[in-house]
This record gives sequence, C-alpha cells and structure tokens, in this order.
Amino acid sequence: MKILVDCRYTRLEHHDGISRYAARIVEALARRVAVDGRHSVQMLISDEKQLTMLPRIPWAKVSGPTSAREPWVALQVNKLGPDVVFTPMQTMGGAGRRYGLVKTLHDLIYYRNRTPPRDLNPAIRVLWRLYHLAWWPQRMLLDQADEVATVSATSKGLIERHRLTKRPLTIVANAADPLPGEHPQRDQPVTRELLYMGSFMPYKNVETLALALHVLPGYRLHLLSKIGRADRHRLLESAPPGALMFHDGVSDAEYGELLGQAFALVHASLDEGFGIPLIEAMSVGTPIVVSDIPIFREVGADAAGYFPATDPDAAAAAIRALEDRSTWRARSARGREVAARYDWDASAAALLGMLERVAVKRSGRSRRS
Repeated sequence: MKILVDCRYTRLEHHDGISRYAARIVEALARRVAVDGRHSVQMLISDEKQLTMLPRIPWAKVSGPTSAREPWVALQVNKLGPDVVFTPMQTMGGAGRRYGLVKTLHDLIYYRNRTPPRDLNPAIRVLWRLYHLAWWPQRMLLDQADEVATVSATSKGLIERHRLTKRPLTIVANAADPLPGEHPQRDQPVTRELLYMGSFMPYKNVETLALALHVLPGYRLHLLSKIGRADRHRLLESAPPGALMFHDGVSDAEYGELLGQAFALVHASLDEGFGIPLIEAMSVGTPIVVSDIPIFREVGADAAGYFPATDPDAAAAAIRALEDRSTWRARSARGREVAARYDWDASAAALLGMLERVAVKRSGRSRRS
C-alpha cells in the first residue's frame, strides 16, 4: 500500500499545531511501516523549504493548500499513484480522486470563537469567517473523505453531536514533543513561579490568571508567548505590580528549563481544541492547574487541579492546594503517568489501521466494478 501524507501545512522555522501534528504523524508512520515492510510512505509538500521541518523520507511537490487549484488538487495527486492519502486538515480537495482519502477535523473551537488565525492573508480570513458561519460547508468537505480522523474523545463527541459526517470517525490523538534536557523526578520547588504557554486571544481568558495573583502573594506568573502591546497593557492592569513576567517567546530549551523549575503550569481557557502545554508540563513532572472544561478534563484526567474558568478566587485556591508538599509530589508523579498516554507511535498505529481499512474497502469496490 502506498501512503501519502499531506504535509503542505508545515510552517517554516516554527511549527504551529497543525504543522507539528502532520510532521510527527508522518515521522512515526514512516518508522512503523519501515518495520512492517508491507507499505511505503511519502510526503506531499508545496514548498521545498518545508523539508527543513520534516523527516528525511520521500516527498513530492504539488500546489499549496490555499491555492485556487486546491479543489482539484487530486488531479495532481493521482499522478503519484497513492492507494490512500491522509491529510491533517479537512479542506483538501477531492474532486476526481482515484485513491482513498482520510481527512482530519481537530476541533470545533472556531465555531464558538470566530477570530481567524492572524497569519492568514485577508482574502483567506474572509473565506475562513464565512466557512464557520454554518455547519453545511464542514459536512460537505468531511463527506468527501472515506473516513475522518480527530484528535480527542471530546472532539469526537462534538462532531457526532452536530452530525458533521456520515463517515467512520476515529481518534488519532495529538501528542507533545519531548522537551530538551534531563527531567528527573521532581520535588516541590521553594519558589512560586507559575507558567502560562499559549496565545492571548480572548477565549484564552488569561485575565483570570492575572486577577488570581491578587490573592497569591509571593507568586509570579511567567507569560511565555509573544504578546502584543494591547494585550500586555491589559494584563498589567489586571495583575498586581511586579506579579507578571513577560518572556515574549522562548526557545524549546528555555521552555524545558522553565517548566523543570516551575511550581505549576496554569491555564484558564474558556474553550480549547486540545491542550499540548498540559501534556508538556505533566511529562516533566510539573503539576497543572487548569479551567474545568471538557478537553482539559480529558487531557489532565485526575492529575490536574481544576477551577471554574472565570473565577479568579477559585483559580487561586486550586493553585494554593499545591502548597501541601505531599499533594504537589502526588500530582507531579501522576502527571507523568497521564502524559505517557499521549504518544506519536500509538497515534501512528491508530492511523495505519484506518488507512489499511480504507485501502481494502476501495480495492473491494474496484474489483466489484
């Protein structure tokens, strides 16, 4: 079976969520089929610069995912002779395809939070907004596939609740990359340094964390991501003086070092697609304290402390619960166990099962024809 993985969403220099998902899935899938020996894996790219962010396996170049040719990209892909194609998005064109197709819908967050990603050009941002005003465009795109993947049980439940596809739906879970450096078993740190890793879009609700610092004397919140002037000003007004530290972006090595020293990682999101920072923190033994939303319950399980998303006092109380040394140690140890559930090799195994199933079904239909 010849498998193509759509890596055209790969970002240059730094991965975003979709880019990392595709890169890690294709890498793990290639490892798996190399051992098996029955299949081959090839990447689809749209820019050779993307290869610096991808594993060294065979590749082919086709038009980009935002090109006007996208609805008919299958006419280019057909020439490569795949049995089945996996794409980490739901927007890949399928008109005229002669191969099996598995699409991915990660989450439904942008139906509730309709601010488009800032890196899209203006025309695509307009189309993006229109796309998320109704359910039917999503249904139309998903039903062009043979099967659909999603990254969590929470997303799977939402897709089923809104009846977004008639196709079989399988979880191919997201996971986190290992962080650089050594991360031995931890003990409760003396300092009270809290970390937040994420954007500052309104649904991230970082203000609740800033307000919680008013009843957390001695604590400091490190904001790790790049931040704009308006967001910085708003958060400074919400927090007590000297309680925020802005890093305006960190390297992987810096992130790993900060996580390895932190008292806790905190998040107050009103909504989320997944929760990679939660897994990253738990994997190095840093406890997490997060808002009580379904996806965080799924990812954090019984290793996390939870609080109502808009209640700063409850957030502070959940953080202070970790001041008990035995509680901190237990959460640290349990977090490592929970984080170990999220593994790219396990996700690749689930995906390979889907791809084999799709290929068999299509070959059966071809024989009958």
